[in-house]
Amino acid sequence: MKSRPAPSSDGSDQSDRSDAAASARPKVAGIVDGQTISHLRRERGDADERAQAPLSFALIRRLLRFTGPYRRTMIGLFITVALRGIQLPVLAWGVGAIINGPVARGDLGQLFWSVAAFTAFALFTELTFRYRIKWALEIGEAVIHDLRSAMFRHWLGLTMGYFNRQPVGRLISRLTGDAENVRVGVQNVLFVSLVSIGQMLGCAVLMAVEDWRLFLLVLGIAPIIWGLNLYFRKRLSQAYRSQSDSFSRITATMAESVSGIRVTQSFSRERVNADHFRALVEDHARYNYTAARLGGTFLPLLDLNGQLFMALLVVVGGGHVLAAEAPMTLGSMVQFFFLAGLFFSPITILGNMFNEALTAMAGAERVFSILDTAPEWTDPPDAIVPDHLAGHVELRDVGFSYQAGRPVLHGVSFTAAAGQCVAIVGATGSGKSTVAGLIAKFYLPESGAVLIDGHDTRTLSSPWLHAHLGIVPQQNHLFAGTIYENIRIVKPGATREDVRAALAKLDCLETIESIPEGLDAEVGERGSALSLGQRQLICFARAMIADPRILILDEATSAIDPLTEARTQKAMRLLMAGRTSFVLAHRLSTLRHADWVVVMGDGKVVEQGEPGELIAGGGAFAELWGRAVG
Repeated sequence: MKSRPAPSSDGSDQSDRSDAAASARPKVAGIVDGQTISHLRRERGDADERAQAPLSFALIRRLLRFTGPYRRTMIGLFITVALRGIQLPVLAWGVGAIINGPVARGDLGQLFWSVAAFTAFALFTELTFRYRIKWALEIGEAVIHDLRSAMFRHWLGLTMGYFNRQPVGRLISRLTGDAENVRVGVQNVLFVSLVSIGQMLGCAVLMAVEDWRLFLLVLGIAPIIWGLNLYFRKRLSQAYRSQSDSFSRITATMAESVSGIRVTQSFSRERVNADHFRALVEDHARYNYTAARLGGTFLPLLDLNGQLFMALLVVVGGGHVLAAEAPMTLGSMVQFFFLAGLFFSPITILGNMFNEALTAMAGAERVFSILDTAPEWTDPPDAIVPDHLAGHVELRDVGFSYQAGRPVLHGVSFTAAAGQCVAIVGATGSGKSTVAGLIAKFYLPESGAVLIDGHDTRTLSSPWLHAHLGIVPQQNHLFAGTIYENIRIVKPGATREDVRAALAKLDCLETIESIPEGLDAEVGERGSALSLGQRQLICFARAMIADPRILILDEATSAIDPLTEARTQKAMRLLMAGRTSFVLAHRLSTLRHADWVVVMGDGKVVEQGEPGELIAGGGAFAELWGRAVG
């Protein structure tokens, strides 16, 4: 089914993109396994995607609120939209007026001035068109800028549990694809639709004045158009929602595949992952085809109705011209047909805009679902901001779970005095990192309390606490940029000499400066240009320059070779000196200087005490120590 391009309400041609998509259906090989797709949907977290009406005035009102800071531009834009909707019918009416006037009378002088006036008005119409496009583009870009900024700011305020549940690819899709669909809706759909509606209303008024009988015939198409819209609306909305969900799954899978390429190749999973991705692409192709097929049926039907009514107008209008009594002039008939053509031409455009509006609404639903996501917890309005942090930390009968009904900590209790080094050891999955996350207030305990200088972390200001906290994680993360920029990121005012001093204290200045370009070396994507040990040393220097009161080292030496570890033991002691430090480690050699040891097992404290006493006691820590040194 082929639909020819229709003239735009704004004087430009628009192709039927849905029809083109339908005719270009991808030829995919193989059969999509429905169970595989369902499984991948559950992995992506899309199985329970929130369903909303595609055209929601509540969402439209929320989008329009983002135009508030640009009120002057919006006023100018709406003026040009109103003018543009009126100008096009006036131009069509002017052609008939010239034919009925100077042309019918043969008055060349008046014809010259009429054509000159018509040309001047046409130029003014193009000037209006130019500013309508300019201001619409400016508004669209401004709104999408503010919307993306709002999304990113909102993400930064969400708690860690949210990011544990969300695939990175889905978040990227919200910020890129969904937000882009909203931009198209704001700067294109809304204003082109308003121009088209204004054009139809203007033509309707002028046609009614010209010949009310023919106008009633034109109005006969309205119930048909309404019925077609009603019939296709639900089907198109579901198709576009499914299309958007499918693309989100593709983006999420792509992001995970790139970040995990080493694992994929190490275990020869290229074919398996490729088959999964192919299944997702085939699934997306089916949704694209369904949406394109519906659009390719809907738009030509609208256009066909317009053409049939134009043919009917020729028959009826010709009868009026040939009538014996009070015949209609030929100029009036030409005038009416110009107006009728302009009345019907926006029908296909409005159909296109309706399709794009559904896409924009699907994007808006997802964007605002991000903005409507509340943090799992927030600081109280009267959050405490102490004048000083000594660093006394106590966990009092703490219980915690990431998922309801699956607790990972049970009644954990221990105390770290200010300036004390506490080692937390245990098997993988024993709860060490969860304890560290609770101390850092990335999470709040479900039961019990985490106390810092006697204050429950629930009552403490999170920004204040994090400003006095330093963390060296097991999975060290570096940002794009240079080594120098990555070290001073926690202290933007730090100079190059401050960074060098921090590295010198860690006894790794020579190691970092031996890298080509030294501090100015680019670290690459996630530090890919550096070795694991070099990345870890940069994270040590980052913690050193932050000068925190509470320090958490989460498997901090796991990526450092024994020789480098030996060189940094003194620096680590300097880093921990005078600070309350928590060392999470499986390499027990790093714990010989700990003041207190907490042994975790199955989310509980198995035993705790001074290292020497625990070794002499022959308990769980002694067994771990024996394995390490034996």
